[in-house]
This record gives sequence, structure tokens and C-alpha cells, in this order.
Amino acid sequence: MSTIETAFIEANGLSFEVDMCGNGDKLALFLHGFPESKFSWRAQMPLLAELGYTAWAPNLRGYGKSSRPIGIANYTMPLLLADVGGLIDAARDRGIKGPVTLIAHDWGGAIGWAFALGQVRPLERFIVMNLPHPSLFLKGIRTWAQFKKSWYVFFFQIPWLPEKLFTMRNAQVVADAFYKMAVNKDRFPPAVLDEYRKNALIPGAMTAMINYYRAAVRIPDPSNDFSTPPPLDTPTLMLWGEEDAALGKELTYGTDKLVSDFTIRYLPQVSHWVQQEAPETVNAMIKAWIEGRTVPQAGFGGRLLISDES
Repeated sequence: MSTIETAFIEANGLSFEVDMCGNGDKLALFLHGFPESKFSWRAQMPLLAELGYTAWAPNLRGYGKSSRPIGIANYTMPLLLADVGGLIDAARDRGIKGPVTLIAHDWGGAIGWAFALGQVRPLERFIVMNLPHPSLFLKGIRTWAQFKKSWYVFFFQIPWLPEKLFTMRNAQVVADAFYKMAVNKDRFPPAVLDEYRKNALIPGAMTAMINYYRAAVRIPDPSNDFSTPPPLDTPTLMLWGEEDAALGKELTYGTDKLVSDFTIRYLPQVSHWVQQEAPETVNAMIKAWIEGRTVPQAGFGGRLLISDES
């Protein structure tokens, strides 16, 4: 297992706290979700290092010890995309010259889709977990089923109250977001939950994290209107935990018509926190896909049904 080390990288005028693993010529850049952190990729980074990549998992702006600019306007999608582009440029400056694989989950997936569709930087591959193509999400949010699941997006528009709720009692709501949503709760012992509690309790962090949602609703970006999206030619792997309390599985239907080289695998009885709850299966799927083999299927509890190791 390759060691994960942490460094600070300057990119797009900010400082990013980045976990790093491996020393390959190719770059695997991981984008975490809410209310997660770079820690959420702890099981995948050594795999990508084993496959010949240098793996970087930054805390996105506002998270952890990364820069935390003040104000909703500092969390718009164009700035988030510029952060990702800047991190790729920084990797180039450090001698990582090979192709880039972007790996993303939840809010990181929203950034990843916009980055890939907007061709902000060239990507060799895109792996996205439990975040649908933006045009399918826009259609889905108009349905009552998805609107009910996305209630929290509207709650987050209220000033100060969401932050108060999420940080009270040692950030219990943050811990509950993982533990109560998870199907296999053994994957979220106290030590893991404490990592997320700690990040949420950093002064100003919770406001920054929620400002992603506020900016998305209040400061729409016409350049990222994917209601009629361009076709995506980047080879894309989607992994989806079926027991997602926030995003319905039906949001994935039709993605194959929007992405020319598309592979999807569902993980039954696995929650939104797919890469943390079923890391062995997720890693087997990623490895097979990158190596050009048949991507195995998952059965109950996210266990592998078939594994093609040839």
C-alpha cells in the first residue's frame, strides 16, 4: 500500500490542502462531496498509485485547511472549475505530465461533470459516483420524487440557521449524515465520523461548505447551462449506490445517450457514500475499467458478483 502524505498546493490564487499518493506520470485527481473531505478517498488513492498514477485528493475551497474565501460569490461554479484547472496546472509544474483521470463524488461530481463537459482541461477518463449528468438532474428536480429528496438545498438558503444546526452538539448532524444514511454502518465507526466532525467545526468551514449550495441557487452561471448539453466524448464510468437518500437512481437513466463511451454499475444496498461503504467493490470496478477489462457487477450489499481478473 502506497503511503498517503499531505502537502499544500498553490492554485488559482488559493492554497489547497492535498493528500498525495504515488509517483506515476499520470494524474488522478479526486473531488470530494458534501459534507466530506479529501479523507473520503482514503481507500481509492493507493489503488490509483498502484495503477501508475500520482493521486491527488484536495480539500476543495472552504474545506479543511484549504483557503476559505468569505462570501457566497466565492463559491460559484466558474471559480470551482478554475480551482480544478489550477490544480492540474500545478501538477504539470511539478512534473506530472501524463494524462488526467478525474474521479468525483457528490458535489465533486457536479464540478466534475461541468469540468468535463466544458473541456476546461483535457481529460483521459472521468469517473463519477452518485451524481447524475447535469441535464438529467435538471429534469429530475422538476419531479415531486426528486424535489422531496432535495429539500435540504432549499433549507440551505436560510442565513446562519443551517450552520448552527450542523455544528451544534459536536457536529452531530454531520455525523448523522453519514451514519444514518449508510446501509453498512460498520464502515463509519467513531474515528471516521470524528474526522468529519472535526472538519465541520473549523471556524467558518460550515458556512463555506453550505455556500456551494447558496451560490448554485442564487448566482446561476449561463455558461454552465446544460439543459441542452454538448455530447461528452470522454470515456466515463459511473458508479451508483442504489440506496441513495438524496438522489434517485432514475436520474441515471439516459446517461448513455449523452456520453458516447459510457459504463455504469449499480451497487445494490449501498448508500450515497458509495466509495466509503463499498471500497473493495468500487476499487475492483475502477481497476477493471482502467485496465480495459469487463467491469464486474455488484450484488446485495455491494459485494462483487463476478470478477474478471484476466
